[in-house]
Amino acid sequence: MANVNIRTSECAWAQVEIEILGRSIKGLRAFEFSKKVEKEHIYGSGNEPLDIQSGNKSYTGSITVLGFEADTMNATARESGYEDITDIPHNEIVITAKFQKEKKDPQTFYTISGVSFTENTASMEQNAKTREIQLPFLAMKIEYK
Repeated sequence: MANVNIRTSECAWAQVEIEILGRSIKGLRAFEFSKKVEKEHIYGSGNEPLDIQSGNKSYTGSITVLGFEADTMNATARESGYEDITDIPHNEIVITAKFQKEKKDPQTFYTISGVSFTENTASMEQNAKTREIQLPFLAMKIEYK
């Protein structure tokens, strides 16, 4: 058996950077994006599957940002003639995500293109010290490099 060097830590939050609309999001609190492929069993005679068939692909995600970041994105949308970020056409928004374990390590890149934000919410709770805004989206493609 080959000697494999396994590292248990993957990245540090300090080495994460998300860019949207050409600017780095400093008030980033969380992010999530996923590629889904519809799949189902193919059946013939008997009750055991014969194969698995693939169907449509979909790309979804969300970012959670501090309120000032959501305000800035909405202001950018208004300056461009849109009501808010949900009105910006998907072909105008690309999200890039970069992260690494340590600064000396190679970066992992994700490019999420054709992003369309589906919600623009405002919320806050009693005794909150910050506003956290979750912005879900649909995308046309997620590429990993």
